[in-house]
Amino acid sequence: MLILSIQSLPGKRAHKSKVCLQGGTDLFLYNKEVYRLGLKEGEDLSQNTYEEILSEILIPRAKRRAMHLLEKQDRTRQNLIQKLKESGYPFEAIEEAVAYVESYHYIDDDRYARNYVRYHQEGKSRRKIYEALLQKGVSKDVILAALDEEYFASEENMILELLQKKKYDVDTADLKEKAKMYRFLLGRGFRSNDIDRILSKR
Repeated sequence: MLILSIQSLPGKRAHKSKVCLQGGTDLFLYNKEVYRLGLKEGEDLSQNTYEEILSEILIPRAKRRAMHLLEKQDRTRQNLIQKLKESGYPFEAIEEAVAYVESYHYIDDDRYARNYVRYHQEGKSRRKIYEALLQKGVSKDVILAALDEEYFASEENMILELLQKKKYDVDTADLKEKAKMYRFLLGRGFRSNDIDRILSKR
């Protein structure tokens, strides 16, 4: 692989360099590592040296970074992958790091989804929780199983609480006010038949 450029990083990361390889792979290494490995712009990086960089430097570093991220908070698999990408690790190092933390159950999308449902169900509708977990990269099957087994909140009570906060009076509201409230509640993820039933009470 041809080394296209070696760029010193700015500011607090000046002790590191970005090694850009032909094909789009970037390696973030300490300057002393670049020097020790004899990496130079315009020269070829052998497969053996690339594998050495991965196994001895980047994979162990990616594992430590993954552990550090998980110490701060629980994460989904997809979120952890994204964070490691943002830290500049190549695909192979990310794969190894994620497999490592998975082997110890430090990441578990099923556990994450269940905890998320338990924690958020008093303030979010079932649909909003579903959408939030989907955005975090949790699979549909895992989300639905977690909702089925962990979601016990009364969405009707949540709607009534929101109406109270908005000072909405079912008995005196006109059609325009009702339509506005209907759109608001729909946007919060509540089911249309629940909204209709409550807004139509007299």
